[in-house]
Amino acid sequence: VQLQASGGGLVQAGDSLRLSCAASGSIDSPNIMRWYRQAPGNQRKWIATSESNGRTNYADSVKDRFTISRDNAKNTLYLRMNTLSPEDTAVYYCNFQLQLTQRSYWGQGTLVTVSS
Repeated sequence: VQLQASGGGLVQAGDSLRLSCAASGSIDSPNIMRWYRQAPGNQRKWIATSESNGRTNYADSVKDRFTISRDNAKNTLYLRMNTLSPEDTAVYYCNFQLQLTQRSYWGQGTLVTVSS
């Protein structure tokens, strides 16, 4: 499985942005796709999950501002980010995991910079 994240960039506080993660290869179900982020000098942290059965889950830090979604026909994961703040500045990574084998794959990351 290969993952290609895109959509990052430089925005101002209060702006919105949508990230995409296109998956290719052996996209089997059931699977789980997640977004993580890594701020400068910090560890990578989980922020949102989308399961192939439709369930979603969010970290408290992004709940009510971020929305994870997927288009299974396009094998693409999205992250809609609203009301961005400088604290959201990070490299955002997508992760794909096969639920049956637990094998996990990572994308290369896309940088989001939020200026105040």
